[in-house]
This record gives sequence, structure tokens and C-alpha cells, in this order.
Amino acid sequence: MGDSVVAVSSLEDWFRQSIGGALEKRHVAAEAHTEHYMVRLATDFARSENLYEYTHNGGYGLRPLARMLTDAFEASSLELRQQILQRLGDVALFIAGFFADSLSHKSVDVDYYSRMGEAAYGSLAEMPARTLRENALNAVFIELARKFSEFVDVLNEVAQQAKVSGEQDIFRLYELWVRTGSRRAADKLRELGVQPSESVRVRYMH
Repeated sequence: MGDSVVAVSSLEDWFRQSIGGALEKRHVAAEAHTEHYMVRLATDFARSENLYEYTHNGGYGLRPLARMLTDAFEASSLELRQQILQRLGDVALFIAGFFADSLSHKSVDVDYYSRMGEAAYGSLAEMPARTLRENALNAVFIELARKFSEFVDVLNEVAQQAKVSGEQDIFRLYELWVRTGSRRAADKLRELGVQPSESVRVRYMH
């Protein structure tokens, strides 16, 4: 990001600029709807309550992808199956894209997440579209399945831009600032070239 300050009104705005720049840098072509989907996915999952789920012991955690796939095949309706498969693909893309380094120390690696994500999006693309929205999403899922590894590289690029130190990064700092108004988080964001907007906190608090 250099020494320049990027004025953004929301975390989504930051991801839009960062993902767009990463696509260009990695020479990866993406349809506008697919790029928008990735921006929204990253923005949503940057908030921990959207990424993690309650586990059986009452804590937060990531549901295993294999369990999600089983749930999808055992779903009582087509709509529920679509929802589970979409979350599976989204989680796989986000984790492989933003936490590839940590996966190297786990029992499953990026390749596993990539295979599961591709399969989930591919299955979604094959399902019949009942509305214009679903038809547009099918085109997005097709591209996500075909270029999954390329899009993982794009999100890796964004993750490297966001790194601060250790496990901290821009979107974690942003979430901390939105939730608490932390001056330290705001100062860190400014150092990294992101100007937090107070209006965002006002909208969030209300």
C-alpha cells in the first residue's frame, strides 16, 4: 500500500480496492458479479460472528468441511442444501485465502480446502436456477469453481497487504475499532493507510 493513505468509508470499501488491485496484480480475470461476491464474502467473514459457529460445547469454532458436506447431502430440502453448500464454498475460499500460513501447521492443508471449495461451488452451479438471482449466482459459482485456486492466490495477496504483526491484520483491527472505538486500533489503521470513518461506528452502534 506504500505510504499513501486510502480513505475508505467501510471495510467493504477497503476490500473492494484491495481485491480489485490483487486481481490486476495477479493477472486474474473475474466477472464483475464474481468480484463483487468475493468482496462481500471477505467483508462478511471479517466479522468473527459471521465466520464462526456455536459448537456443541457452547464455544465458537469452524464446523469441519466434511461435516458440512455430509449435512448438505442429508439436507431435507433443496434450498437448505444450497445454503449449506454455499457456506462450505465460502468458508473454504476465505480460510484458504486468508489463513493459508496457519493451515500449513494443521492436519488438513490448502489443497484440501481448495478441493472442498471447488466441489461445493461446482455442485451449486449444477443446481437448477429458479429465479433471475439464482441464475446470476450460478454464473458466479461456475467461475469460482473453475478458478478457485487463482482466487485463493488473489486473497493471499490481499492477506499479505493486510498483515500487521503476528495474528493481527487490517480487518481484525477494523473490527476492533468498530466494536470498541479503540484509539490504538484507529492509529494502527491510519499507519497502514486506512482512514476509519466515525460514521461507520455510529451506524454500527445503532
